[in-house]
Amino acid sequence: MSWNDQEDTTIYKVVVNHEQQYSIWPSDRSNAVGWADVGKSGTKAECLAYIKEVWTDMRPLSLRQQMEKSAQPS
Repeated sequence: MSWNDQEDTTIYKVVVNHEQQYSIWPSDRSNAVGWADVGKSGTKAECLAYIKEVWTDMRPLSLRQQMEKSAQPS
């Protein structure tokens, strides 16, 4: 049996960075620098489904803010 054929039993957590971009991270590990927990954990599929539901605008926060600023009349 290859590694790809093994069932993934890892529990993941959903994390977010300062640009409001989402990812998953193994729940038993410390977050990477710049990433914070959002309070959702579960299987990989559950975490990815949560991200799909809440991350509806893929643009980084700084880009969204710049675009909003540019759209305002001077």
